[in-house]
Amino acid sequence: MKISYYTLGCKLNFSETSAISRQFENAGFTTVEFTDTPDIFLINTCSVTEHADKKCRKIVNQALKINPEAFVAITGCYAQLKPKEITSIPGVDVVFGAAEKFRIPEILQDWSKREKAEMLVTQIQEVSTFSPAFSQGNRTRSFLKVQDGCDYKCTFCTIPLARGKSRSATPESVIAQAQALIEQGVKEIVLAGVNTGDYGKGLDGETSFFDLLKGLDKHVSAPRIRISSIEPNLLEERIISFISTSERIMPHFHLPLQSGSNEILRLMKRRYRKEHFKNKVDLIRSYLPDASIGVDVITGFPGETEEHFMETYTLLNELDVTYLHVFTYSERINTPAYSMLGRVDNSTRNERTERLRILSEKKRSAFERRFIDQTKKVLFEDDAEKNMVSGYTENYIKVTIPYDPLLVNEIIEVRITGLGESGHMTANINENCFTYSE
Repeated sequence: MKISYYTLGCKLNFSETSAISRQFENAGFTTVEFTDTPDIFLINTCSVTEHADKKCRKIVNQALKINPEAFVAITGCYAQLKPKEITSIPGVDVVFGAAEKFRIPEILQDWSKREKAEMLVTQIQEVSTFSPAFSQGNRTRSFLKVQDGCDYKCTFCTIPLARGKSRSATPESVIAQAQALIEQGVKEIVLAGVNTGDYGKGLDGETSFFDLLKGLDKHVSAPRIRISSIEPNLLEERIISFISTSERIMPHFHLPLQSGSNEILRLMKRRYRKEHFKNKVDLIRSYLPDASIGVDVITGFPGETEEHFMETYTLLNELDVTYLHVFTYSERINTPAYSMLGRVDNSTRNERTERLRILSEKKRSAFERRFIDQTKKVLFEDDAEKNMVSGYTENYIKVTIPYDPLLVNEIIEVRITGLGESGHMTANINENCFTYSE
């Protein structure tokens, strides 16, 4: 049977879809493109925002237009949170929960259309095991899941309800899988998790994320290792110091701030205050002046006044950070924030989001221009467009140059020359350092 996958949400979801697809292939299924009239559509959902829920419905409708007789299966965070809601979507056949999604070919043998959608969903409190996952198919980069779940209780977030308690892969399994991926030709391993810095939870002993990084640096021959995201309160100075001495772990940090107002951070039940966040950014800069620092921020949280927003704007404007991932607050019905007073109207939320996105572009541009005429190493990717090929420097600057197939999946030393028409930096190859890997 032919099966196609559609993934919504985070890098963790993409790594898990890849793991699920390998199980199906081992069971004799054939993976095809979404538009290639599959017999089965498997949609891996997200539920961070209301938009993700709506998009799930839209994808189901698109799938059934391609093949009205196709079997439609839904899994992921939205499936765990609202399985009954999903069963009401016309055309859906089975909903798989968090505990079931890595055993789908094993637990389901009948792939015929259902008259009524079936729910195979275990209560999240019963989900305690770690299921390994990594993305495969892109030789350049692989997202390797090292941690799952979250013990935090942020008032806006449904992830603990969708993924359960924090748990971790063993360091031995992470190291072994990372090395196996490198031996398959992958050049960059991205460590992914719901709360990556919480790594070690659920394991025997005192293993920490710092220990994992040291183990990977020592035992894995990866040209590049990158951290997807880490909470500022879990980013210890010893981690930053170690990265500053490592040739493998990239000088790139992504830190969730969410708000620059201590009052809003308190309402969110975040585990730090803006002073702590500022100190952490300053600490990164003291060790790694050229590091890229991305920041997550939410606009329009209940109770956020213009004064609160300006605290956030001012803090981010003054901080030496590289770019912002701006999220417009979205009500999630089973979170404490849903019933909080002081709802911000949608137009104000969107207007604040746009102001921060403009600030992000200014900061990114200023950061990237600092490196004009400097030499950097770029890992080029297989995503040629308009006869150009692009890749990222160690500190996550996107560089675009004229296409050459020999560049793909190679780490090449270049001299950054300026800003191109694509909006990305341009460069010249340092021919003296242009050597291809075997």
